[in-house]
Amino acid sequence: MGEILERVASARETACAARAAVDEHAADRPAGVRAASGGCTPCRAPGAPPGEIGLGFDRALELLAGALDACASSEPVDLGHGDRVIRLAREVTRLDAVLGRTLAAFASSGEHAADGARSVTAWVVHKTKLARADVHRLLRLGRASGDLPAFGSAWADGTVSTAQFALVAPMLEQRTREAVLRGEQILLDDARTFDHRRFARLCAYFAQCADPDGCEKGAEGRRRARDVRLYPSISGTYLGTITLDELSGATVAGELDRLEALLFEQDHAEAAARLGRRATTSELARTAAERRADALVEMATRSRSTPANARRPLPLVTVLVGYETLYGKICELEDGTLVTPGSVLGLLERAEIERAVFAPGRRIEIGIRTRLFSGATRRAIELRDRSCTHPLCDEPLRRCEVDHIVPFSMGGTTTQENGRLLCGFHNRLRNHRRDGAGDGDGDREPADPTENADDGGRPPPGVGTTRPST
Repeated sequence: MGEILERVASARETACAARAAVDEHAADRPAGVRAASGGCTPCRAPGAPPGEIGLGFDRALELLAGALDACASSEPVDLGHGDRVIRLAREVTRLDAVLGRTLAAFASSGEHAADGARSVTAWVVHKTKLARADVHRLLRLGRASGDLPAFGSAWADGTVSTAQFALVAPMLEQRTREAVLRGEQILLDDARTFDHRRFARLCAYFAQCADPDGCEKGAEGRRRARDVRLYPSISGTYLGTITLDELSGATVAGELDRLEALLFEQDHAEAAARLGRRATTSELARTAAERRADALVEMATRSRSTPANARRPLPLVTVLVGYETLYGKICELEDGTLVTPGSVLGLLERAEIERAVFAPGRRIEIGIRTRLFSGATRRAIELRDRSCTHPLCDEPLRRCEVDHIVPFSMGGTTTQENGRLLCGFHNRLRNHRRDGAGDGDGDREPADPTENADDGGRPPPGVGTTRPST
C-alpha cells in the first residue's frame, strides 16, 4: 500500500509539472489567466514544445489512474492504517489543487462555449456529473490561486486543505480584498497551525476586523432570514424546517439539549430498573432522534403551561476580557460561535452581565453577578475551555462535563488548574481505561465507552455526572 501511495504522489507531481509547463508556454494567454493557473512553483518543469507537454500531462493522468486502481483494489487489511488515511487525504487535496487550476485554465480558453454551454460550470457539471457547488468551489479556488500565490502553493503541496482555502477565497471580494492580500501570510500560518473549525473562527474574526460594517449587515440579514415552518404531510405526520440567527439558535439549541439530557437520564433509569443493570444505548426505549423530538414537544408543553405573568429567564451575556493587543478582538458565544457586536446590543437592556477576566496562566477570575450562580470555579473552566479538551474532539461546552485532571480520590483538588472539560464519551473512556475503577469515590459507575455508538458516539449534555465539580 505504501508503494502505491508513492505512485499516486509521483503521478500527481508529473501532472502538476505538465500543467505548470503548459502555463509557461501559453505566451498568447493574458497574464492574469496565467497567474490564475499558477501556484505550484516547486513542480515547474523546464521548457519543452507544447505538444510534448500535453502528451506528458495525459501520460501523468494515465499513471494516476493506474495508481488509483491499485489503491482501490487493495485488501481491507492494507487500508486500516491511520498514516495511510493522512497520506491519502493529502494527495486528494493536491489533486483538488490540480483540478482547480485546470478548471481555471479551461474557463479562460473558452472551449466550453463552442459546445453551447452557458458557463464552464454548466459544461463540467454535465460532462463529469460533479455537483455544481463542488465545481464552482474548485473553479473559484483555482482562480484565487493567482491572487494568493502563497496559499495556492500550500494548497498544491497539501499543507492547506481545500476546505481551508475555501474559507479565504471569498474574502477576495472588494470590501475585504486589500486586507486579505496584505494578511495572506498571517492567514496561511494560521491555516497550517489550526484545524478547520478553529481556522474558520479566525477567518470570521479577520473578516470582522477588515469589514465591520459588512459583517454587521450580514448578521442583520441572517436575523431577518429567520424562519420556522411546520406543516402536516399527506400521511398526517408533521414536517418542518428551522432557520435561526446565531443568538436565537443558541437559545433554542441550549434548551433543547437540556431537555434531551433529562429524557436521556429518564430512559437510562427506566432501563436500569427493567434490566437490573446499567443499560447500553441500544437497550433504551427511545433513540436519540426520538428524544430530540420529544424534547421539542416538551418545550411546547411547558410553554403552554407557563403563566402569562411568569418571570422570564434573563439572558446571560458573557464578556471575555483579555489583553486585546495580544489576543485581538473577541466577540463570540461560549460555544465558539462568532457574533457581531451589533447583534448583542439588543440584549444588554434586559441582560445580566457576567465579568470574566482572563489572567496569566490560563486562569479566569469570575466577578459577582446580581443573579445567584453556583459554582464560579466550574464556570471559569467552562469559559476557559469551551469545548472538550481531548485532542481529537470538539464537542461544544453544552455537551461537556467538568472533570478532575488528577482524580479527586487521588488527592486532586477542585480548582481551575486541576479541572478541564470533557464530553461524556471521553470522560467515561478515561475512567474505563483506569481499569473501570472510576475516580474511586463511588459516585460514578464504570461505563462502556462505546455504549453511545448508536447515537453517533455523542451523549446528551450532563449525562454521567452526579457530582457538579467532576
